[in-house]
Amino acid sequence: MPAALPSTAAAAALAATDAADAAPAFSPLYQQIKGLITRELQAGVWKPGESIPSELDLAARFKVSQGTVRKAIDELAADNLLVRRQGKGTFVATHAEQQIQYRFLRLMPDAGSDRGMARRLLDCRRTRAPADVARMLDCKSGDAVVQLRRLLLAPSDGPQGGAVRRPSPEGSPPPWGGPAADGKPVVLDEIWLPGALFKGLTAERLADYKGPMYGMFEAEFGVRMIRAEEKIRALAADAASAPLLAVAPGFPLLSVERLSFTYGDKPVELRRGLYNTEQHFYRNELN
Repeated sequence: MPAALPSTAAAAALAATDAADAAPAFSPLYQQIKGLITRELQAGVWKPGESIPSELDLAARFKVSQGTVRKAIDELAADNLLVRRQGKGTFVATHAEQQIQYRFLRLMPDAGSDRGMARRLLDCRRTRAPADVARMLDCKSGDAVVQLRRLLLAPSDGPQGGAVRRPSPEGSPPPWGGPAADGKPVVLDEIWLPGALFKGLTAERLADYKGPMYGMFEAEFGVRMIRAEEKIRALAADAASAPLLAVAPGFPLLSVERLSFTYGDKPVELRRGLYNTEQHFYRNELN
């Protein structure tokens, strides 16, 4: 006996569901303008640090109201893709900006709010991507990647030790390879980058560049980090990491795995950091 046919009402409901699935999702007009501006940022129409056209000019260009453009720019500024400057206009955000360069550095000292740290490069080499790294960076196992290892060092003398030395911002002088006297090792970073995007990245180039690392990626390789995802867990220092962080094996550390993305949600950096939180804490702002 043939299966019963659906009722007229049921058939109509199924047809409506199919139509809903096929219909494009509604997007508010300001979100569409945001997408158009983002596309031009990705294409390099306006470079990092450059001003973009005024809201009036953009409104005329996209044939929408100035208020619609303003709302789109407000969201792009909240996403740290654009920066408003009072009386000057709106600019493409750059990792050289003071408020931008610390966006991904969330380790704060117990004694104050200064995020400044010196840095010391341990090694920089081109190699083949292990399977787990390739999976995270959305490339093939064995593809060329750049592997960096570095230490971030906090000032060795604190409030109890008299005058506090002002540390260099992360990514600023003292240069890579600075002496251990530059401070106390607090972060051990292992950084993986796609080799195709970072051709020519060497320890020497890192030493010559005095700005923040993400600023270098942006200025010299055209790769801008715009968002990141993190996984955080506690673990114990092993025999390899303990001496680099000047702690005993088994010392409790914070493990932070960060995957950073550029435009189009393309992963472009895998960073695995070990943090000594004995005199620091990991700060996150929730909106």
